[in-house]
Amino acid sequence: MSEAGSGPRLVLATHNQGKLRELRELLRGQVPGLDVDSQVVDAGAVGGPDVVEDGVTFEENALKKARAVAEATGLPAIADDSGLSVEVLGGAPGIFSARWAGRHGDDRANLELLLAQLQDVKDEHRQAAFVCAAALAVPGPDGARRETVRLGEMPGSLLREPRGDGGFGYDPILQPQGLQVSVAELTGEEKNAISHRGHAFRALLPAIVEALSR
Repeated sequence: MSEAGSGPRLVLATHNQGKLRELRELLRGQVPGLDVDSQVVDAGAVGGPDVVEDGVTFEENALKKARAVAEATGLPAIADDSGLSVEVLGGAPGIFSARWAGRHGDDRANLELLLAQLQDVKDEHRQAAFVCAAALAVPGPDGARRETVRLGEMPGSLLREPRGDGGFGYDPILQPQGLQVSVAELTGEEKNAISHRGHAFRALLPAIVEALSR
């Protein structure tokens, strides 16, 4: 096993610092000798490629990103694809969540468009869920690769206006099931405990720990 501080050992295939923070917190203390702040990095830190997310499911997109980064860096790579699934929209925005308003990553525009589309939908029909697929690709000898995919979900309902300053994306308008606050009003620890990404990454943890303990 590599010594702590000796360089990156796990790559998260994203440039999203919010996702990187969440993964580091989930891994903190899980692998002996792993310095999550220096050895769990994003794709930009190791020259990982930008990957076109052209799959038709969250699982396809997550695996495609993890494979590409693992191949490019020679390191175990994790990727996730996640989004918001709204019941009355037949599961949309779904895989298009990050570009629902037309431009990728414009959180405010995406959120405002979705609220406008749902303005006439009654409260009892505003069920929605955050959904996440998390994939791990571990390079092996002669081009072999071990792959694992796990799913996570956070059900709830959509508020009529944003609440809270935490999180990112659609966090300010999803009220998790059984709570009276939005995801954006939760602390980081509270969010990780119930989030779709937290569920998916925790389900993936045994495979991650195995890969980093070799």
